Amino acid sequence: MRKRSGCMRQEPWVGGTSWQRDGPARPRGAGRATEGSGGPVRVLVAGASGFVGRRLCVTLGEAGHDVVAMTRNPARYRGAGTPARGDVQDPPTLEPAMAGCQAGYYLVHSLQDADFERKDAAGATAYGEAAARAGLRRIIYLGGLGDEADSLSAHLRSRREVENLLGAGGVPVTVIRAGIIIGHGGFSWELTRQLVEHLPVMVTPRWVATRTQPIAVDDVVTYLAGVLDPPGAAGRVYEVGGPDVLEYATMLRRLAAIEHRPLLLLPVPLLTPRLSSLWLTLVTDVDTGTGRTLVDSMTNEVIVHDPSIKDLIPIQPTSYDDAVRAALRERREARQARS
Repeated sequence: MRKRSGCMRQEPWVGGTSWQRDGPARPRGAGRATEGSGGPVRVLVAGASGFVGRRLCVTLGEAGHDVVAMTRNPARYRGAGTPARGDVQDPPTLEPAMAGCQAGYYLVHSLQDADFERKDAAGATAYGEAAARAGLRRIIYLGGLGDEADSLSAHLRSRREVENLLGAGGVPVTVIRAGIIIGHGGFSWELTRQLVEHLPVMVTPRWVATRTQPIAVDDVVTYLAGVLDPPGAAGRVYEVGGPDVLEYATMLRRLAAIEHRPLLLLPVPLLTPRLSSLWLTLVTDVDTGTGRTLVDSMTNEVIVHDPSIKDLIPIQPTSYDDAVRAALRERREARQARS
């Protein structure tokens, strides 16, 4: 398996025909149907304008699928696919958006809302019930890693609840559970980047010693697209992560080294989650509520225990350092495009 690096020729992980593309690399698996494919399908993406969703729409479209990009404001949508109005908090809008679709992705969360648990539960219930009425054959959901034997944070508990509620209408749900996703525009990644760029000396709470398994956003998209067609993936839960299991402190140090920035970490074990979230608000553009939710989740170890996704989609995951470089490069390109 050849890894991507800028402009390159790349071989897919199934089939016998290689594909090539000039220009920036795209997620592996793009441009061809997945194993067990019955051909292109009409697929709805809820959260199409989001961090992962906008990338997934491109990949699905390049694979030949008919992508319906669900958005609250179709007139303002500029991404891949055909925009359709839909809002998981407005249930009557869902079934019309799903018309003719065989599958639906659910990439929606309410993390920035104080009552995110209630809103996420209501949205997942509405989506699952509408999917059943519309005749969808599969729902695919991007959830979160975390050991259920652990005392999960409210955020991770909500992710697990959403998994169950999406399937309450009877449509099989395929779940991809991931930890920190590295890519330009992602909440956790932006938090990490801004901490390193704003603070050469950092007072750190206990959660910096928590282990995590960060994954590149392109790899997440490859996994999401790859479970669309195989019959055996229906109703399965898959755990995905990159090749590196790291403490948060190590993630910060490696990012600082890549950016050639000084970084000194000073552990303060008694720093409470509330104080941590206030501290994050002062040095990043993450609001206090979102910061508190993310900090609470950072106390949970999020690593892969079941690597069975590799049997279905045997790609070579991107290293943390390479994922960081790709995210920084995308940020530079986005800023140049705006200037």
